[in-house]
Amino acid sequence: MNTTHMNAPATVISVAVLLIALLMGAEFNNSGLLLAYLIPGALLLVAALTPVSLVMAKQWEKAVVLRFGKLHGIRGPGLFLIIPFVDNVTAWIDQRIQTIEFNAEQALTKDTVPANIDAILFWQVHDPERAALEITDYRSAILRVAQTSLREMIGASPLSALMSERKVADQQLKDEIGRKTADWGVSAISVEIRDVAIPPALQDAMSRQAQAEREKEARIILGSAEREVAQLFLEAANIYGQSAAALQLRAMNIIYETTKERGATILIPSAMVDCMNPGGVTGLAAVAHGVPAAT
Repeated sequence: MNTTHMNAPATVISVAVLLIALLMGAEFNNSGLLLAYLIPGALLLVAALTPVSLVMAKQWEKAVVLRFGKLHGIRGPGLFLIIPFVDNVTAWIDQRIQTIEFNAEQALTKDTVPANIDAILFWQVHDPERAALEITDYRSAILRVAQTSLREMIGASPLSALMSERKVADQQLKDEIGRKTADWGVSAISVEIRDVAIPPALQDAMSRQAQAEREKEARIILGSAEREVAQLFLEAANIYGQSAAALQLRAMNIIYETTKERGATILIPSAMVDCMNPGGVTGLAAVAHGVPAAT
């Protein structure tokens, strides 16, 4: 709460009245009339009281005025008058949105993991009267409430929720701080958690756990692919066993695919050549079906 303000308009008016008083005093100095002393004296008194009577509040400020120790009113923004030595401006309340950085060091989560969390609170005074009269220092109190609420939230949440559900944690913390500061005329606009830090040893353990889970998923995917390939091979074998022509075409295609890239010469066993003949292929097919081949 800022209780000292420089009031440029009041200073200018006071200086102007003082100059007028001096000029009038010099003009009526030799007149000998009582009025010649009263008017400059009154002007001097006005010049002296103007800086403490004419007060100016900025657009975003509210002034808390007490009269004989009791609340007289909330003034501002702009110029306003107070009675010197009777009225007293005890507090200037800034109603702009303000920020406070706060943290919780080595707080234990619900699953007993130590965590350091940094956050920012955006807040605003919506009731200057309560902010001035209900609490001594609302800025310090807001900081304490924010830190306490953050520790309470950490203790009630597992580490996984704090790291993966930032928006939910932000909203929960905002509601809790706003509920505690509402009676002071202060509103919590938003809370943003900037960082969640955990011990290096735990970070290494979590990294190894994540790596093991990814490797497990990779092995499962690879095994599923192998099973699908084996199933396709089994179906292809059944088709080749039922069709000798299909098996012969497949064998010829294998030879072509092998030699087309570099034009290499391949030595093929005579048994394989015999299998590629229609008669040999027929015999293989018959053997595959359990029928003795003709001699």
